[in-house]
This record gives sequence, C-alpha cells and structure tokens, in this order.
Amino acid sequence: MPEIHQGSEPLTLINVFTVEPARQRELVALLERATHETMCRLDGFVSASIHRSLDGKRVINYAQWRNHAAFEAMQQRPEAQVHMKAAAALASFDPILCEVSSTSDR
Repeated sequence: MPEIHQGSEPLTLINVFTVEPARQRELVALLERATHETMCRLDGFVSASIHRSLDGKRVINYAQWRNHAAFEAMQQRPEAQVHMKAAAALASFDPILCEVSSTSDR
C-alpha cells in the first residue's frame, strides 16, 4: 500500500515511460511481472502502482522504497537490472526521485 505523507521517507520514484501505443500493454505486463517477481521481494520495497495513459502513449510507475539507500541497492541487483533493461528496450523513460511535500484529501 502506498505511503503518502510529508517527509523524506519513503523515497518516491515516478517513472514516466513513453511507448508506442501498440506496445503499452506489453510494457504494463512487464512492469507488473518485475514488481511481483523481483521488486517486492527486495529489502526496502514499499509499493508500486502502475498507471497507463488513456491515449496509449505512456505508462507511469509510481514506486516507493523505504529510503534512498534501499532504492540504490535495488538498482545494483542483477535481477532488477534484467527488468530495467527489458523496459528500456520497449520504451524511453524519465525517472524522477521525489519526496512528498504535502498531501490533501477530502
């Protein structure tokens, strides 16, 4: 479950992938497999939410890691690199590391 609260932890990754519409479902499936088979088993993983744009051109991965060190450790893991390379073969991407500045709800 995503943890959204003000502060520096957890670390939030918002990764926007730009993909050919014909390959959007393939990318979504790849990211879901990566999450379930690898990422959620790694120390420091908190959550991942995969979003697809209605125009078929983008996929957004909103992922959270316990802290920046856990995120960096994940990037060094060979099993995570396999998924990242496969995603890069399907789409260009723009990863953004964030911390929550504020939240609002009704």
